[in-house]
Amino acid sequence: MPHVAFVTLSGFRVKEDELRCLGMSLPGFRGRANALAELPALGLLTLAGMLPEHWTCSYRAPLSLSEELLEGLVSERPDLVAVSALTASILEAYELCAQLRTRGIQTVLGGLHVTALPEEAATYANSVVVGSGEPVWRQLLDDVENGELAAIYRAPRILMDEPWPLPRFDLVPRCARFTIQTQRGCPFACDFCAASRLLEQFREKPVENIRTELKAIRGLNAVPLLELADDNTFAGRRDALELLEVLKNSGVRWFTESDWRIGKRTEIVDRLAASGCVQVLMGIESMVFRYPGMGDKAAELQEMLEATQALQEAGVCVNGCFIVGAEGETRESMERLTQFLLESPFAELQVTLQTPFPGTALHRRLKSQNRLLPQRDWSYYTLFDVTYQPDQLKVTELEAGFKELLTHVFGASGAQRRRRIRHATWRNNQRLQPHSG
Repeated sequence: MPHVAFVTLSGFRVKEDELRCLGMSLPGFRGRANALAELPALGLLTLAGMLPEHWTCSYRAPLSLSEELLEGLVSERPDLVAVSALTASILEAYELCAQLRTRGIQTVLGGLHVTALPEEAATYANSVVVGSGEPVWRQLLDDVENGELAAIYRAPRILMDEPWPLPRFDLVPRCARFTIQTQRGCPFACDFCAASRLLEQFREKPVENIRTELKAIRGLNAVPLLELADDNTFAGRRDALELLEVLKNSGVRWFTESDWRIGKRTEIVDRLAASGCVQVLMGIESMVFRYPGMGDKAAELQEMLEATQALQEAGVCVNGCFIVGAEGETRESMERLTQFLLESPFAELQVTLQTPFPGTALHRRLKSQNRLLPQRDWSYYTLFDVTYQPDQLKVTELEAGFKELLTHVFGASGAQRRRRIRHATWRNNQRLQPHSG
């Protein structure tokens, strides 16, 4: 029987040693990093769910490339190794594919980075997939069996009638955290975002498919913690109340990303906590620069804070998401942001550096201005390492200011304050009992 080995190299990474050690020592930073590292690779699990009956498979999610990983794959003698990776880990994925090819094992690479730079990826793997993997996966498998694997497979961007396969959640049975998608992409096109438009156009998953996936997950874990792998849940046109009812009936606790406007939609606010939602990540983005492409989600900070208050009063924590290093950032603006975050009402925070991922308008703009740092390869594209020349600061100044911000905001005092806000928020949620996190 033909066999495919799925490998994801998508764990949390920080390149710069001092920042990595600092981050892992900060309680407010370490928790979210560990949570992200636990999430399974939904794309690969979805492809596993599409395998013909006569194919077998395995799934690995190593923290990094290692000799143990390589030897394990070689001993498995697969007909194909399918690898996914983020930009920060793509060089490890390239090395893995190159090593496997020298041993006569065929490899295929896919994902956002590969879609943005297929010619680069094709020099390391036998084959690459540009765009979503599902539309071309069966053809690719047939070609493997017939000894005709092509160098490149291009999926169409318009997939309105494409079915939604059931992911093989059972491949990670010990997982406490699961991911599902209720939609693909985002109606907006913020110039720093690679996910919203690169793979395919925005489309929403039928509620019946979501119900089936939730049932499968509940069969593996009594009360799982679920992350919706959506770029902006509730940004589309579907019936939000129907989705919330399905989530409520599943009994799961869940986390998602959305923009501030849901805090103004009382029909969602009134039902969100009862549906099992414990936290919403809200993109505030930059306090010094309004990114292009944000559309209707662009707003003044006060509006976003009012939405935050409405959600937390209803029992749902808000994770305020901020980007440091946009145009106009200075030492003074980072100090102001630090003070604001230490006093802000958010129950949780996510603070990252502006990162010009390939395929984004931001990357094209900085490249055209010769501001990308040539000495910093893809392994620096972690969201926490500087990869470009800021417009108002030296690189070292942005690095130092970012570290100082993290030290203050994610230190013990800040983390304890946000923990108290979370517990106070969850006390407003009649469905949930207060718990640590």
